[in-house]
Amino acid sequence: MSVLAGGIMIAFAAIAAGLGNAILFSRYIEGIARQPEARGTLFGQSMIALGLVEALPIISIAFGILVLMGVIGS
Repeated sequence: MSVLAGGIMIAFAAIAAGLGNAILFSRYIEGIARQPEARGTLFGQSMIALGLVEALPIISIAFGILVLMGVIGS
């Protein structure tokens, strides 16, 4: 059962990261299309948001690997 739980955690982490990045960068490109002069500011803000978007899937993958190894939830 823990193998299934770990696999689900890793799969949902990958899906969440993909969706989060897609939404983030589509809004970034939309912002550049509306105001090309704000490109530098938008780039910095999008990189900060990218770090926040990627934090949760990385933590979820770490817990998923721990579950798969049997360290958590035996």
